[in-house]
Amino acid sequence: MQSKLVRGLLALSIGALGGWAAHAAKLPLAWMIGAMLATTTAAVAGAQVALPIQVRNIFVSVLGVMLGSGFRPEMLDKLGEWGISLGSLLFYCAASGLVGFVYFRRFCGYDRPTSYFAAMPGGLSEMILVGSSLGGDPRVISLSHASRVLIVVLVLPFGFQILLGYDPANRPPVGAPLLDLGWQDWAMLGGCALVGALTARALKVPAAMIVGPMLISAAIHLAGWTKATPPAELVAAAQVVVGTAIGCRFAGTSVGFVLRAVRLAGGATVLMLGVTMGSAVAVHAITGLPAPYLVLAYSPGGLAEMSLVALALSFDAAFVATHHIVRIILVVVLAPQLYRLTEKHLAVRPMRGQTEPGGGDG
Repeated sequence: MQSKLVRGLLALSIGALGGWAAHAAKLPLAWMIGAMLATTTAAVAGAQVALPIQVRNIFVSVLGVMLGSGFRPEMLDKLGEWGISLGSLLFYCAASGLVGFVYFRRFCGYDRPTSYFAAMPGGLSEMILVGSSLGGDPRVISLSHASRVLIVVLVLPFGFQILLGYDPANRPPVGAPLLDLGWQDWAMLGGCALVGALTARALKVPAAMIVGPMLISAAIHLAGWTKATPPAELVAAAQVVVGTAIGCRFAGTSVGFVLRAVRLAGGATVLMLGVTMGSAVAVHAITGLPAPYLVLAYSPGGLAEMSLVALALSFDAAFVATHHIVRIILVVVLAPQLYRLTEKHLAVRPMRGQTEPGGGDG
């Protein structure tokens, strides 16, 4: 058995090579999509790949600082405009989760806890932990979430490229060149990453490694203390690491099991993207906010992944990231409680004349 170091280096090497190939082919979000596809292929083929969570956390913290740097003092006047779109996330999460649950339960034959926690639009780690503790299959929940993120990351950039004429070759690089940052900028940005991550973890904030640095970075940029952003090279490295991490989630599973999980998750993802489009159109009609921004803000992908898509598309990454943070908090806080309440209701149904607890399949 290979050591963790060797497996980590192998995974990053495969991911970097895949990212370079995608970049050379001028694919959208090249470094992340290339790394994700290459590592996923290697993992399913049996390669011993694994990425230590500490490595992902470091680069996700860099991404958090980058997202926070998108907040500018002049943006304070716009934050009030986001109220309706942020509030609508509650209805989006409920509709998306319900559609996914019915699909997994009725059409895929998964049991109730597996269907429920696999259908939640966010909170991968928390949904696996809570779902497995309540009787769900952690493999199915994990692969369903990983497949959903993979599919969304693949579909959205190409969709924007085809429908909106997004040209990755003509987009400016994200972040300043590496050598353009002074030591004061490095110290301030590094402090945002370190202090933000440690504070958020101590407070048990969901997605602490990206949310904490983002909030600290947003605060100092809103205050006008700095305009510095993490260098483009570090952002590209973060894309490779995040893409590699997604691919490594498929390690240790059979090709048949993975293909079935991806196929079934693909159906759920299509339905959830339908809810995303409907929500974006409705909120756009009410608020006038740009529909493409809303599509990305409501998409059922991961915070880190969708934020990178926003950066690659030159969208308002602060707007997108803020909505995904709220979505994650809603899912992590409310989804387990709602499931427990539902189970308690089903448990007392035989007393009301039902013959079998949960016989209605939810």
